[in-house]
This record gives sequence, structure tokens and C-alpha cells, in this order.
Amino acid sequence: MERPFILADNQDITYTGLLSILQELRLTEIITKVSSRAELIKKLAQYPDAVVLLDYTLFDFSETQIINVKQRYPQSLWILFSDELSKHFLRQILQSEQLFGVVMKTDSKADITEAIRKASCGKIYLCDMALQVLREGVPAQAIHDKLTNSERLVLHEIAKGKTTKEIAYEQNLSFHTINTHRKNIFRKLEINNVHEATKYALRAGIIDLTEYYI
Repeated sequence: MERPFILADNQDITYTGLLSILQELRLTEIITKVSSRAELIKKLAQYPDAVVLLDYTLFDFSETQIINVKQRYPQSLWILFSDELSKHFLRQILQSEQLFGVVMKTDSKADITEAIRKASCGKIYLCDMALQVLREGVPAQAIHDKLTNSERLVLHEIAKGKTTKEIAYEQNLSFHTINTHRKNIFRKLEINNVHEATKYALRAGIIDLTEYYI
């Protein structure tokens, strides 16, 4: 079933451009435009699994408010889409427990189209700037040193969205073995869930963006 799209952008030219891309991708079943934070929340209540394309600089939104709304509607998938996003803002967003896609209005049409296409499939796209911010201050080697080769392989598969059972089957190993690796990864990296594991994998370059799946 096709996800609804909520376009939260007050610029007519941007709306026209996004609409054109959605039409090219044949993602036109439900498209709704909102012009305020209150209207966006109202539409999310109606379409809780929507893809939200948000230029927060045009709305009355703080980092905390964006994270809280995303948390309230966990099935929604957000693409932050703007002319300019500060590193402080991106760091707050990307280090939160919620997952956000990021693409800049200055990025190529191909990049913007790919971000939308992935979102329609439940995947997250991060532009080069967002990925750089995510990786800043976390030395990849330090993360690699914490894990064995087997644990890095399991982390890679976890970050691709695979279950313990799926990883065990594909690696021809027992469920118990993979589950033990999983527990060790979480303990060594001091993390508590798959979202945090995925972010570690991205920061360390263990997983490529083209493989990144929620």
C-alpha cells in the first residue's frame, strides 16, 4: 500500500517541484500540503504512516518539537528538506532516538528523488552533509576496535534491518550464536536498541547508505 505524503513547505516553487518528482515516481495516491505546525499534526493524526517532507525553517518548530512529534507518530517517516541546516540542529536530530532522513534543497534532483523514493519504501536517505555530521566526533577505529570481525558482520546485518533469525539462516549459524553476538554488540557499544546500533554502524562506515534500512 502506498504511503501518503505530507508536504510541509510554504514555498510554492518547492511544492511544485516536489509534486513533479512525486508524479515522476507515480506516488500520487494521497498528497496533502500543510502550511503550519498545527495543520501538520492534524494531518499526521489522519495519516499516521505518512512520509513528511518538512522545511522546518519555514515552520514554528524547534528540534525538540520535531523529535516529539515524530515520537508521537512512530510509523511516520520524515525527510528534513531545507536550504540550510545548521550542524547543531542536525546533530540534535540525528543523535535522537528517532530516525530522520535529510536532503538539502541545494542537492541534485537525482539525490532528492532518491530520498523520496527510499522514503516511499520505508528507507532513510541521508545526504553527504548529514552523514558527515553523524560521523563527527566518533572515530571509526575506536568502534572497530571494540568489536570482533564476527560482531562487525552481525552489526552490519542488524543495521540492514535483518532479524536475529534471518542473520542466523543466512550465515548458516545457530540462533543462539547470533543472539550472543547481538548481546555482546549492545553491551560493548553501550546501546539499547536497533536504532542506536544502526547509527553506530553508519558512523563507523560499517554500513553504506545505500544499504541503510529501518
